[in-house]
Formats: sequence, C-alpha cells, structure tokens
Amino acid sequence: MRPIIAVIAAALIVSACGEQTEPDTTSVAGEQRYTATGTVLESPDHGPQLCLGGVDESLPPQCGGPDITNWDWSEVESESASGTTWGDYTVVGTYDGTAFTLTSPPSPPDEREPGPEFNLGTPCEEPDGGWAVVDESTATDEAMNAAIGYANEQSDLAGVWLDQSINEELAEASDDEIEGIANDPRRLVLNVSFIADVERHEAELRQIWGGALCVVLAERSEDELLAIQQELHEDYEGLLSSGVDSMSGQVTALVIVDDGSLQAELDERYGAGVVTLTSALQPVE
Repeated sequence: MRPIIAVIAAALIVSACGEQTEPDTTSVAGEQRYTATGTVLESPDHGPQLCLGGVDESLPPQCGGPDITNWDWSEVESESASGTTWGDYTVVGTYDGTAFTLTSPPSPPDEREPGPEFNLGTPCEEPDGGWAVVDESTATDEAMNAAIGYANEQSDLAGVWLDQSINEELAEASDDEIEGIANDPRRLVLNVSFIADVERHEAELRQIWGGALCVVLAERSEDELLAIQQELHEDYEGLLSSGVDSMSGQVTALVIVDDGSLQAELDERYGAGVVTLTSALQPVE
C-alpha cells in the first residue's frame, strides 16, 4: 500500500486531558506553512489533535487527526466534558507528514467555505416548449420509482438523479406547501445516464415514465466509479474520506495535504479528472 501524507480520522473513546506547555511557534525560514479551520480535540488517549476529517458530534465529540506538537489550552477558549477538551479554531503551522506545529497562535474559526456542490442540473437541451409531462397517467410517484428501479437494475448505469430546478413554485412556497410541491413528480426532470445503449434505455424508460426525461451517455458506470473508490482506500494509505459523484463521473477524495504529485499519479492511473483530490491543509503563501 502506497502511503500518502494523511492520517485516517478515527473515532476515539474519550475521558481526561493533560496539561500543555507554552506553545513554541518558531519555524524554520522557508519551511512551508499551512492553514486549516477545524476542531482541535484532546482526550485521555492522546494529546491535542487537529481533526481534519469528520467529527462525531456526540458529547464529548470524537475525532482524530495529526498531533499538534505545541498546543496550549490556556491560550484559547474551549469546552470540556468527560475529561475531553475541544474547540474550533483556525490554525497556521507546518506539517512534517506526521504532526502539525503551530507557527502562530490559533485564532477563532474562519467561516468555512462550502464544500463542492454536486451538479443536480439536467444535461439535455430543453425541448421546444420546455420540459413537460408527456403522459399524465404515468407521471406519478409509482411510475417514477419504477423507472428509477429499472435504471438501477442495468449493469451499464452511470447515474440517476432528479432535477427540481424547473419547479418555479418552489421559491415562493410556504413551509406548509413546500413538501408537496417539491415531491410533485410532474414538476421535475428524471435524469439517467448510461455507458451504452442510450436510445434503447430511453425507449424502455418512456414505457414506464411519462414525466420529463433526460437520458445521456456517460464515460464510466457507477460500478466502475465505486470500484475506483475502493481501490483508493486499498492502495493509498491515509485517505480522510472519499465519495462518488456519478453525475459528473468523478471520485472525490480528501487528504491532509497533496503537493500535486498524488493527483498527477491518479490522473495517470485513471485519466485526468476521474479522481479529484482536495487537501484539508491549504498552503499559506
């Protein structure tokens, strides 16, 4: 298994925290600094760690990541429960592949940027006259579920998703109205992608589903993307997390930091853009 500069975020059994010394924030000139906003947590099982993957929001929370070598709880506001101490901060420091060392005092958390948005739109060109129901009798929840069931049974399926952007009433719906409007099968586009036989699949789906429909050709099947995701976790030690976006035909993965070499290796292995990496630690210029 090829190691990468990352550690797997682990769920931890937590109880008491130890005392920390005054942080030494000196760094070697020219050494790369990184920044991140996230949870720092110390439990009876380990010292302060920078949680860069998921956080189990129990009480106390549970998470893990690289050790912080010079953390001082007396310098920050924090919470404690059952012997565990934690808080959210923006940190700047160096990372040696194992541990993180502060080069300046931690600060209150920056507003976190939203994660990447999946494209839930419709890739087909809008028909003349706009998206519309073609058969009211089969533009029902039952028919939609049957069409999705058909798609999921096909070995060449790449993805299936619903586009509600054509539902103009959603933006003006009250809280009491929104559920019924959002779930109306006549006000959405059923999108399905396959890696082959698109015309045949569209004809089959039209026998089942009478609402708006878009069927397109994709390069990789959902099964292939899931297999790539599995290979990543088997072959590259230390992925923080990963996911499959069958709509864009990509596998996304989070690592602690990548200098570009791992992304280049994955582009060479799977093709450019098939696997996209995001680094939890961002370089400071």
